[in-house]
Amino acid sequence: MERTIRVLVAKPGLDGHDRGAKIIARALRDAGMEVIYTGLQQTPQMIVEAALQEDVDVIGLSILSGAHMTLLPKVMQLLREAQMDDVLVVAGGIISDEDAQVLCEQHGMHAIFGPGASTHEIVRYIKDQVGVARE
Repeated sequence: MERTIRVLVAKPGLDGHDRGAKIIARALRDAGMEVIYTGLQQTPQMIVEAALQEDVDVIGLSILSGAHMTLLPKVMQLLREAQMDDVLVVAGGIISDEDAQVLCEQHGMHAIFGPGASTHEIVRYIKDQVGVARE
């Protein structure tokens, strides 16, 4: 029997737009994952604390505010400090290719999904990668 993948979906910062996050949360749930949605305006500390308490395999961050180069590295730093390096961390939203590269290469994000990414692509990526992240 396969273990259910646990995903925390969060909206860091003051971004008040959560339609995309809710669409992704539903797609992940429909794909058989357990989804914990934290809601709007979460601080990096709140996100990491929730991930720790919920013992998640994946954190999905949705950000449209433009603060991704501040908030997402802070989440990654706090995860390292909490010794949660085995959690797969992905993000989506309005993030330039250049910023996405920096977030992945320098800060340890696993993947960035921009506008137009399909829910099937995101589900497949998580299912393919979660075992690698937990090994």
